[in-house]
Amino acid sequence: MSTIRATLYNEFVHERKHESVRNVYPDGIHQAIAAFLRQQPDIEVQTATLDQPEHGLTDEVLAKTDVLLWWGHMAHDDVQDAIVERVHLRVLEGMGLIVLHSGHYSKIFKRLMGTNCGLVWREANEKERLWVANPNHPIADGIDRFFEIPQTEMYGEYFDIPTPDELIFISWFEGGNVFRSGCTWRRGRGRIFYFRPGHETLPIYYQPEVQRVIINGVRWAAQLSNTTVTGITNTPNVIEPLEPITR
Repeated sequence: MSTIRATLYNEFVHERKHESVRNVYPDGIHQAIAAFLRQQPDIEVQTATLDQPEHGLTDEVLAKTDVLLWWGHMAHDDVQDAIVERVHLRVLEGMGLIVLHSGHYSKIFKRLMGTNCGLVWREANEKERLWVANPNHPIADGIDRFFEIPQTEMYGEYFDIPTPDELIFISWFEGGNVFRSGCTWRRGRGRIFYFRPGHETLPIYYQPEVQRVIINGVRWAAQLSNTTVTGITNTPNVIEPLEPITR
């Protein structure tokens, strides 16, 4: 069994500034997610935070990362553009990217989507029901027809994203809104999965169904059989033709 090397980025700002967040995730959201990923025998996890040099996402770290998970909210603008460019290049080369909850508005997600990635939202601690729209997809493995999150922040349409390659989950909220809450895309050779649940003041990342989806997403995005293909991140000038050219 091949080992998937995952890196989990969390800006780690809310947990330090707000007691309400710290009470739910005392060691940080990144450590809560890393804890259940580390229980998987095929996943190896390291973490990175905004305040580390180069946000912990150095060339060396990214070169050894099969899947990068991204959680951000209140410090999107503090992420260095050079690091965004670095992550973008690695996705084109084949690194998987999982964007969680409010990471929809991160620089890297907007860069890869090419849109504003805006949405409507409401904080009312309402119930969310996530319907499985693609039950045969590996990210939905082990999930029933739907699962519910008892209390959450609402995200609603219109969600300004390109049409997903695959729509896996659709959410309905107690207040009547709906949302495309589990979507995938491919950019270059990289796989991208956006998964909506995860508000910072609620214990959503402790819920088994949410954990199962994230674990499935890491495995789907990993692509451990990747081989190098030129022309994805460079444009070689092929001087010698494979066959004779006659005129």
